Amino acid sequence: MGETYVTGASGDAEAPADIAVQPDGRVTRAARTRASVVDALLALNDRGELRPTARDIAKQAGVSLRSLYVHFDDLEALFVAASQRHTERLVRELPPLVTDGALEPRLDAFLARRSRIHEFGAGVRRAALLQEPFSPVLKQALATGRQSLRNELTSCFAPELAVASPPDRLVLALDIATSSAAWESLRVHQHMTVDEAVAQVRDMVLAFLDAWVPSSAGDPTPTTRPSAVGPQG
Repeated sequence: MGETYVTGASGDAEAPADIAVQPDGRVTRAARTRASVVDALLALNDRGELRPTARDIAKQAGVSLRSLYVHFDDLEALFVAASQRHTERLVRELPPLVTDGALEPRLDAFLARRSRIHEFGAGVRRAALLQEPFSPVLKQALATGRQSLRNELTSCFAPELAVASPPDRLVLALDIATSSAAWESLRVHQHMTVDEAVAQVRDMVLAFLDAWVPSSAGDPTPTTRPSAVGPQG
C-alpha cells in the first residue's frame, strides 16, 4: 500500500489515525518517519516483495535501520500499524454494500464491492498470509477480516438466507465461493481477468442460491444468467 501520509509543502495532507498531529496541524518529524516506514512495508508488499527484511524496509522508507527500530520495537508493532493503514485505505476505496431490493442489483453491488476488496492490496494480503502462522497480530487481523466479509455476505443475502434450507450450509458455500482464496485461484491460477472472475463467482453464487433457496421464494433466483467466460489463449 504505497500511499504516503507525509505532509507536503502545502501542509494539508491527511494524517492516518495512529499519527499524532500538533495543534497547528503539523505532523511531527517522528510521525513522518513512522508513517514512511509503514508505507514502505506496504509498498514493498504491493510490488510482490512479500517477506522484506528490516533493511529492505528502511531503504524503501529512506531512513536508517537504527531509526526503524527506534520507532518500532519489533515486527509485531510494525504489523499492527501496517494493518491499520491497510484497513484505512481499503475502506476509502470500497463501493457501498447494498442490502435492500431485488436479488440482481444486490448481487451486482456485492460482487463489485467484493472484487474491489480482493484486488486492492493483493500483495499485502499475500504477505500477511505468509506471516499469519508466526504473528498473533496478523492472525487476529485476518480472522477479524474474514468474519467481517461473512457478516457482509449474510447482510446482503438476508432475504435468501431467511428461506434457505439449511441456511448455515448456504452461508458456508457462499463464503467459500466469494472468498479471497477462490478469487486468488481464479485470477492467478486460472489466469482470468477481473471481469471473467466476477462472472465466474456470480455463476457460483447463483448456482448455490438455486440449490438452497426454494424457487417459490419472494425474489426467485433468475434462471437465465450470463455464463462465466473462460480464460483466453
